[in-house]
Amino acid sequence: MESIMKSALLYMSTSEGLKNFLTRFKSFNNVTHRFVAGEEMDEAIAAIKQLNAKNISATFDHLGESISKESETRDEVREYQQLIQAISDHSLNSNVSVKLTQLGLDIANELCYDNTRAIVEAAARQNNFVRIDMEDSPKTDATFDIFRRLRSEFDNVGIVVQAYLYRTEKDIEDLLKEGVRIRLCKGAYKEPEEVAFPDKADVDKNYIKLMQMLLPSGIYHGIATHDPKMINATKKFARENNISADKFEFQMLYGIRRDLQESLVKEGWRMRVYVPYGKFWYPYFMRRLAERPANVWFVLKNMMKG
Repeated sequence: MESIMKSALLYMSTSEGLKNFLTRFKSFNNVTHRFVAGEEMDEAIAAIKQLNAKNISATFDHLGESISKESETRDEVREYQQLIQAISDHSLNSNVSVKLTQLGLDIANELCYDNTRAIVEAAARQNNFVRIDMEDSPKTDATFDIFRRLRSEFDNVGIVVQAYLYRTEKDIEDLLKEGVRIRLCKGAYKEPEEVAFPDKADVDKNYIKLMQMLLPSGIYHGIATHDPKMINATKKFARENNISADKFEFQMLYGIRRDLQESLVKEGWRMRVYVPYGKFWYPYFMRRLAERPANVWFVLKNMMKG
């Protein structure tokens, strides 16, 4: 049942007609604010200030993907350059993350590289960090190629890997040799069985295996999960191997398991929250529901209240 719901939600994330229908309801728009900070940068800044006040660091995530016009990719570059300046101006404990399809990956690799480089360079000038997100598997090789070109010039850039892909163990082995900062997540796209574990139990098992590769490496990584089983396995492994809490961080998404975010900080673990904002929030929002179907009932309950 859960896998059927996930597939349905991922399909719905691509439906412009359904988006237009749902956004007619004020109650639906209201509930999305739990998971998306807003449409404008100022709203995301305010959200991050609140997180920082709770000793939670953050990552700005300007929502947008699969951009097909070069002029729009340049707009994204300017938005991120302004974000990086805003982090400095407001003394925020935050970095930024980018999706390469925002920056021209679907248009031309060289355009994407130039755009991403401009963002990484701006972050380097402010002594800040850029995380390159991983998208669906057809884009994995191109994402790694551009990342490695940037990494040859800059050390303030990291990458995301996805535990549901069979290839990720080998990718991590290679990245660790290169000294790369990695964000480990489970993966949020619909992938064929030829490239990804179809069963959640196998994804979980692989996630723990990969986490145990990352933590002893001496490199500062992000363990991105809302799953208490994965979190407890990480805490247990860190304690058993004398890996102190300042050697890595847990990462979660804005609005999801806020109670758990705060409790981990109180226990002394580091926590970073991805704070998404922007006009293209709908595909992101639907994928978050697909990742954790329990959120669907939260949405429906709040819509009923509206």
